[in-house]
Amino acid sequence: MLLVTVDGTSQPVPALWLREQSRDASQLDLVSDQRLFDPHLLPLDLSITDATVDTVNAADDTTTVWARFSDGHEERFAADELAIAIDPDDGCPDPIAWRSDLGSPPRHDWRRLQDPAGLEAALHDFLAYGTIVVHDSPTTELTVLDIATRFGYVRETNFGRYFDVRSVPKANDLAYSPVPLGPHTDNPYRVPTPGIQLLHCLVNETSGGLSTLVDAIAVTDQLRSEDPEGLDLLIDTVVRFHFRDDDTALDSHRPIVDVDHKRRVTGLHYSPRLDHIPLMSVEQTQAFHRARRRLAELLADPAFEIRFLLNAGEAAVFSNDRVLHGRTGFDPQEGMRHLQGCYIDHDAPRSRYRVLRRNLTRSFASLAP
Repeated sequence: MLLVTVDGTSQPVPALWLREQSRDASQLDLVSDQRLFDPHLLPLDLSITDATVDTVNAADDTTTVWARFSDGHEERFAADELAIAIDPDDGCPDPIAWRSDLGSPPRHDWRRLQDPAGLEAALHDFLAYGTIVVHDSPTTELTVLDIATRFGYVRETNFGRYFDVRSVPKANDLAYSPVPLGPHTDNPYRVPTPGIQLLHCLVNETSGGLSTLVDAIAVTDQLRSEDPEGLDLLIDTVVRFHFRDDDTALDSHRPIVDVDHKRRVTGLHYSPRLDHIPLMSVEQTQAFHRARRRLAELLADPAFEIRFLLNAGEAAVFSNDRVLHGRTGFDPQEGMRHLQGCYIDHDAPRSRYRVLRRNLTRSFASLAP
């Protein structure tokens, strides 16, 4: 029997799992990294008929696992590759939770984003903190789209490829008014919710309209320490979000707190202007509301908020679900305030970071003596 130790516990290696890891050229196209066989069709009773674990190179502790299967396939697997398959590393920085003492988002020069090393540094900080500010960019219209394409692919919505944030009469969204906006997630009524938002300042002649950001990971860490059962309610209770105007009718159903496959918080779907709780018992409703109210209090707590003026030529880039954004009110009579925004999804920045890291590592390796 082939055994593996995971988190200090030994367990048998399922034949179906090991067979699926095949990297033999007869089983896997080594260019596309796609299988040449269908693991879904393997026999349910597949078994490992013989196996050995061998140390190939004692100097660097290289170990391989050779196995023969009941379907006739046999292969030698690299033990380090199997370890990665058991506990995969996605190759991106771990999130760094932050509070108000962060002061302001990490800043990166627009001109440096044209260079692979500069872009890699900006992506690293974005993935770690969930937000950066790009400075010294042009103040011409549609620059936001140029900035966005450095990080990913622009996602078009009913608002268009980009949108203008300025005060207009009879606005179909409060963002297009001068009123203050509390921390929120944009477009939680979409499926999927836009992953990343960019807001590029063309001009700000007002004394107000300060940008505000709050880290959902830090806030939910605090809520978990105070009321873990309440946090569980926010993770497990599905609420409805909706948006309506003359041309659009959008609805989605999802929990306020979003988690990954390990139940780690990745962000929030949070917008008090747009959410509707489901019909539950009086006790369930009160328990859910108690947790939601405490979440709202923490999101509004200055201890978790950074507040800064976005100047002309600066663009705030932030994870729309992890980093909740808002702004202070402003007086449009003081002068013009005009931002342009757009959305991109999460996958492209993560992919670009991995590729840049891989290519930069190769580049540095080629310089080694």
